Amino acid sequence: MYAIVETGGKQYQVEEGRYVDVELLEGQADSSVVFDKVVMIVNGKKSKVGQPYVANAKAEGTIVKHDKAKKVIVYKQRPKKGYRVKRGHRQEFTRVMINKIRTTASKKAAAEAETTEA
Repeated sequence: MYAIVETGGKQYQVEEGRYVDVELLEGQADSSVVFDKVVMIVNGKKSKVGQPYVANAKAEGTIVKHDKAKKVIVYKQRPKKGYRVKRGHRQEFTRVMINKIRTTASKKAAAEAETTEA
């Protein structure tokens, strides 16, 4: 089961038990974060696409760390003019471990499982 969530103006594919690097988020390491803008959920051959988001769906995760990506070199030059500028940039990101992807269907299945066990 995986989901496509939207955060920081970008869309990311997330799975339970895996981490994803997203745009910098507020919060300390080991704090929880919830992505409620779920665009699509795929569970085997079943899929659910939102318009624009899937209703009552969310992905819950834990912030692992804040870090910076590899440096990108930006070099500008004008030929025959002696103009040269070299700059670097490191984009900050947050690594998030996805703990659970929740939908209304999964809540109903969990409730049914509890009633059958009891």
